[in-house]
Amino acid sequence: MKAISILSIGALAAISAGCSSTSQSVSATGERYPWKKNIVTTVFWIGEKPGGNNPVPNRISSWDKNWSRSYGGFDDPNPAHRRNLIPVKFTPRQNPFYCALPYNDKAATGHRPEAPRVVPWFKEAYQGPGVSTCKDRWVAIRKGDRTVYAQWEDAGPFRTDYWQYVFGNERPKTTLNRGAGLDVSPAVRDYLGLTETDVTDWRFVEFSEVPRGPWSTLGENNTFVISDRKTGNELAQASKPAEARAIAP
Repeated sequence: MKAISILSIGALAAISAGCSSTSQSVSATGERYPWKKNIVTTVFWIGEKPGGNNPVPNRISSWDKNWSRSYGGFDDPNPAHRRNLIPVKFTPRQNPFYCALPYNDKAATGHRPEAPRVVPWFKEAYQGPGVSTCKDRWVAIRKGDRTVYAQWEDAGPFRTDYWQYVFGNERPKTTLNRGAGLDVSPAVRDYLGLTETDVTDWRFVEFSEVPRGPWSTLGENNTFVISDRKTGNELAQASKPAEARAIAP
């Protein structure tokens, strides 16, 4: 979660327009996961220290108590300390294209009571009471004519129970961080050319809808990396019988 700066008049106008157009865009598109338009978007990063409007250190996430360690280090947001959308000091072990939305499907034990009802993919993604059905889901984020794809890795900004917005038709409450409803990583910021507080559109997408791009190359949690590794192993296994036949006397 990130401290907010003053929004421009144009950005505030866009938010107001989005409030009146959301229900129309949902019905017009017919998509399973319609765009949520003109959402105040702030930047956060793994390893961010608490302060200002960020009361919780981002070395842990809602779903990973060792988030910084899992990632490989501090995801330094300083552009001078980044190259090719990642920190210069190390190669992340998780997808550097990540985001946070204000809902956590997990409870202290098992899942929240409403989760099976409100999370659209809960049944198909369920892997037991200890596993989140939301972590690692793909999200499309749009600014102007550019769209980036990120994986959902934390709950926020500020709230972790706001399913009415994340999965429903409500707008983020303007009394909290001027209506911020999406946190994005430095890689997402840099790809879209966002300011520290900006306005974007976002929607959930199925993995099959996500094209290849800089978001598909890194991370042990990255569906592309996992899929490519599995395909590589299958090809290696399939080639072994052929090699055996080739060298047989």
